[in-house]
Amino acid sequence: MDRVDALLAALLAETRGSRVTLRQDVPGPDAFPVTHEALAPDAASLREERSVDLRTQPVVREILLGRQVVQDDCRAAYPDEAFQRMLDAYGGLAAQIVTPILREGRVVAILSLHRLGTPHRWPAEAIAAATHTAAEIGELL
Repeated sequence: MDRVDALLAALLAETRGSRVTLRQDVPGPDAFPVTHEALAPDAASLREERSVDLRTQPVVREILLGRQVVQDDCRAAYPDEAFQRMLDAYGGLAAQIVTPILREGRVVAILSLHRLGTPHRWPAEAIAAATHTAAEIGELL
């Protein structure tokens, strides 16, 4: 397990999340494909998921502005139809913390912490842990 995988696994365990993904801005046809992930036993991988075009997603628009997005109830966050379909495609995504990883003012990666099933109020410690993990990964990229 490399250092990035270890950081994702630690964030998953610390927050009792369902899934943690790292998406990187790498060459290819897909915007920010999943390059690393840590999964709880009941969570499906997103590595091969291609039905969602991230370029059209409201969360990614926020991330590209350098903003962290914290959603305790994803279904209530945006009425956008494509966003609602994404929640289902991602296995019933119910709550998330999505954190940009920046280099020289540009988003080079996206760290996402997911909770599947039912909404979840993210405590300040989980938000801080996601922020800290993103910073650590940023130093490794």
